[in-house]
Amino acid sequence: MKMGGDEALTPAGRMFLQPKMKQIIHCVIGLKNPIEVEVVKWEIRNSTLLQHARFTSLMVRDERGVEHWSPTQIDIDEHVFVIEQVLGEQDETAINDYLSELSIDTLSMDKPLWEIHLLMAHKCVIFRIHHALGDGISLMSMLLASCRKLHDPLSLPSIAVSSSNTATPITFWNFLLTLWFCFIFALEFILRCLWTCDRNSALTGGAGVELWPRKIATATFSLEHMKTVKTALNATINDVLFAIISSGISKYLDFRAPNELGNGVQLTGLAMVNLRKQPGLQELSNLMRNNSGARWGNKFGMILLPIYYHRSNTSDPLEYLKRSKAMIDRKKRSLEASFSYIVGDLVMSTLGPKFASLLNYRILCHTTFTISNVVGPQEEIMIGGNPITFLRANNSALPHALILNMVSYAGRADMQVQVAKDIIPDPEFLAKCFEDALIEMKEQVVAKI
Repeated sequence: MKMGGDEALTPAGRMFLQPKMKQIIHCVIGLKNPIEVEVVKWEIRNSTLLQHARFTSLMVRDERGVEHWSPTQIDIDEHVFVIEQVLGEQDETAINDYLSELSIDTLSMDKPLWEIHLLMAHKCVIFRIHHALGDGISLMSMLLASCRKLHDPLSLPSIAVSSSNTATPITFWNFLLTLWFCFIFALEFILRCLWTCDRNSALTGGAGVELWPRKIATATFSLEHMKTVKTALNATINDVLFAIISSGISKYLDFRAPNELGNGVQLTGLAMVNLRKQPGLQELSNLMRNNSGARWGNKFGMILLPIYYHRSNTSDPLEYLKRSKAMIDRKKRSLEASFSYIVGDLVMSTLGPKFASLLNYRILCHTTFTISNVVGPQEEIMIGGNPITFLRANNSALPHALILNMVSYAGRADMQVQVAKDIIPDPEFLAKCFEDALIEMKEQVVAKI
């Protein structure tokens, strides 16, 4: 629906403007060579970003209080922030400290809802967009549409496509199992919205924690190691990731709060799942060229991700992977992500974004952490002729005390470990627990060969 030259916000976009659900996505780009500010501004002026209506529009409300996008003139200088000073001796620490400050900061509503911060001394670009504009996949599409392969400057980057083509045979028994899992997980989701919540632990957040000071550390994984582990048990990269999280959290709790939880106690994460078809880069870049809004925007579902605390000194590292794989296989059969998207869209369209925001906030307060995983380019790429050394992502604070965002790029995966520092004061140690978990699984696999 349009009003003159304006475009109405989607229900999801309106939800992300509610006070308790305001979310900003940060895409962090490390560069090999020093940043040239004028080159960056030239790239922005000639990028697909300024061809998309939402990036050249203000969010305004009409006399009835209904939000919509209103086209406006763009002044690049209002969106590009040049940070000249050295923020710390180590680049990674300095960048993460800067991101920690941004995670509890907002965007001005007096201009289109995006910014670019240039950390000159640390050769880093931070791109911020409001979640009302789109999700992480939309942001990745916009970024990659402006990039080229490092060793083939005329070609767009390529994205790994999931190789898990093991479709479940269509039988009456499998149909009944799918219906059963749909019922169980739908009921679990409803109960989680209403009153079911995790036990308190050293990782527990809660209402109001989104306003608390933040701290960020980075856990780095070898994709080759993850593939070695997944191949040994016929698993997927996501299975391995969730096993790493389960094992790493158990290690951390063993150190921070020994004997606080009993063996096998459940802690629940909220995983964000992309519901678009597994895209190649060509389809991702087409999102930016399609101004209809049909595919660009927010299209993700949520799944409840139970992990279980086990004392790490008595556990076989691969047991975490076996449990994760079994749980995720059931989740896939339940169609939980699609169910949550459909129900969320229905609630937002019928009861309004305020009620949808309340439900989402309650789910967050009743769970322990958030996890997302975005697949990036397989090979090294460059932007504006400057090679990219790493890609990372995180989002602004949630009532969770622990937020995990992983992006893979050129043979490695970086996971941003964002914490409420008054609850989890040592995210660097937690990040190392995650890294050690993968190493232990890989060593166990190699030992069995």
